[in-house]
Amino acid sequence: MSDERLRLFCALQLPGETIDELVAWQAANLQAGRIVPPGNLHVTLAFLGSRPAGEVPAIMAELRAASAGAGPIELRPLRYRETRSVGMIVLKDVTGAATALAEDLGARLEQLGVYRFERRPWLSHVTVLRFRERAGLTPEVANIRSIHVVRSALYRSQLGRSSAETSGATYDALETAALGGVDDGS
Repeated sequence: MSDERLRLFCALQLPGETIDELVAWQAANLQAGRIVPPGNLHVTLAFLGSRPAGEVPAIMAELRAASAGAGPIELRPLRYRETRSVGMIVLKDVTGAATALAEDLGARLEQLGVYRFERRPWLSHVTVLRFRERAGLTPEVANIRSIHVVRSALYRSQLGRSSAETSGATYDALETAALGGVDDGS
């Protein structure tokens, strides 16, 4: 078995029209920092960090199982928020299904021994900006209709060199899972 290690996280995949609207909002509102590129926009469910590649099948099995049991997920943009290193759009979990999925998946992955719950509660959000020092921006929240998520994914994060314009990391979906067990063909 390979001893290769991968930086992994599980996330909700955003629909294409939502990504398009977020990209337009980023261009109009974010003048500082490094804008997160379209291919990296997602809602993280669980960040696993560096894991042996051999664990991917078991992690994906748990993501599929948790996703199959998930209810319909509807998210709505609430506000823009900055932490010490990122700008994000905080999302309202309208039905509570995204939070339930994050909790179920976290418990499954913790049982598997590949994840440990964070001390703070899970926050539904999309990271839209990265920076070395807070940008101090206060844009109005993205005017995006409700976001109906239908897939989750196991992503590999590959770190690269960042510059003033690029975030440095690239995210590749290794495999996706349909929410509610209904495959939409994506």
